[in-house]
Amino acid sequence: MEPSFSDKQAIIDVAIAYTWALDMRNFDELDNVFTPDANGMLHGVECIGRDAIKTRISKAVAWFDRTQHLVGSHQVVVTGDNATHRCQLQGMHVKTGTEGGDNYWIAGYYDDKLVRTPEGWRITFRLMQGTWRHGNPGVLPR
Repeated sequence: MEPSFSDKQAIIDVAIAYTWALDMRNFDELDNVFTPDANGMLHGVECIGRDAIKTRISKAVAWFDRTQHLVGSHQVVVTGDNATHRCQLQGMHVKTGTEGGDNYWIAGYYDDKLVRTPEGWRITFRLMQGTWRHGNPGVLPR
């Protein structure tokens, strides 16, 4: 079923809100992205519940001096009050003063399952799968 424009845009907006929450270090905004019982597989780490997702993300992102996460090529399928979404991602990570270079990029995709809630669309499951990397892996958290 082809989603309505408003449903499709609202789901894409959730994916974008995720990136802003990370890059602005406003991890409580992830409450507007995930349901409380959401699960995820992020970089091969299983996260059970929104709090676990927030902990995983905040610990990883807080290590860096700056990050920029971009998403695009969104595909949305809505079936009633449920939806699937996938998009491509690029994440740029900066740790100033790292021997060998300050920058590290990762690209890949997100596969999401969402549900319509009274507050709007929320992710119930997110798979983050990396497909390529570039730069200095010494930038990554130790």
